[in-house]
Amino acid sequence: MLEDLIARIPEFDEGSATAARKRQDRLTKPTGSLGRLEELSVQIAGIKGEALPSVEPPAVFVFAADHGVARNQAVSAYPVEVTAQMVYNFAREGAVITVLSRQIGARVVVIDVGVASDLPAELPVQHFKVRPGTGDWTCEPAMSKQEAVDAIEAGARCVFAEAERGVGIACIGEMGIGNTTTAAALAAAYLGLAPKDLVGRGTGVDDQGLERKIEAVRAGLACHADTLQSGDPLVILAALGGLEIAAMTGAMLASASIRAPILVDGFISSVAALVAVRLAPAAGPFLIASHRSVEKGHRLVLERLCLTPLLDLGMRLGEASGAALAIPIVRAALAVLKETATFEEAGVSDKEALP
Repeated sequence: MLEDLIARIPEFDEGSATAARKRQDRLTKPTGSLGRLEELSVQIAGIKGEALPSVEPPAVFVFAADHGVARNQAVSAYPVEVTAQMVYNFAREGAVITVLSRQIGARVVVIDVGVASDLPAELPVQHFKVRPGTGDWTCEPAMSKQEAVDAIEAGARCVFAEAERGVGIACIGEMGIGNTTTAAALAAAYLGLAPKDLVGRGTGVDDQGLERKIEAVRAGLACHADTLQSGDPLVILAALGGLEIAAMTGAMLASASIRAPILVDGFISSVAALVAVRLAPAAGPFLIASHRSVEKGHRLVLERLCLTPLLDLGMRLGEASGAALAIPIVRAALAVLKETATFEEAGVSDKEALP
């Protein structure tokens, strides 16, 4: 399925993007005066393959999983039990992302791909558990290569299932205690950067906790040094990754395959995007960075992805919270493109009328 999924990603539609750009240049405003809003509308036109695109309805995907590195290496300010507790909170619609999603009229899909606890079947979440948490990658592989593939495919299946109800744009987020440490390890392996440049405070660890996170990433890179030399993105993901990061990767690939713009959330989501473009470079033009997290490595990953975030609000929550906040901006950009009159329609003289 993974090979087929990658093969299904269409090319960015340059014709639709050009048509949107030409219309932008004829709207009753100085050319380029709306800055990123103009660029955003043109990009989405190319993603959707429509000169006047729509992103309705938006869908929010939150993938949950646990991490062996959090269980063994004390890299989080919260205990590992919080992952499962937060899944219950999502199901009760008491979490930040469920509140934000109600504000924008987006449905939230919560997916268990690797929570260590057994969640009851009747809990209103999607049950795609590949295994109950990863191994501690400081001393063993996080998962097998097949499990990494299974998690990617689980994420893709969730998007395809929701596509029957409509996925105009996909907000991709996560929940997993310890996953900023895992994301930093993956980013270091993919980008060849030092752990100290990528590891941040995550849930708010103190200085000692920050040092534990940096040392954990160093230990993981050393433990898997021979494996990482292969450069194979799947092998690296299996050695150091999180099940939710793998599932987010699959969700992004599936979203691209159905021409749904992908709103990348924070640091962990951006690392999943990094995996996605390593597996399928054609997915790159479908990515939109919703915001810049204060998590240390996020800026570096976004730079490598050539993505400029829409928002910078000092956030570091995850859950697709930044992606949800970007939806009104996306809607505004497309409304301006579609509804603003052109110079010809409004009977307004433009700069070309000057003698």
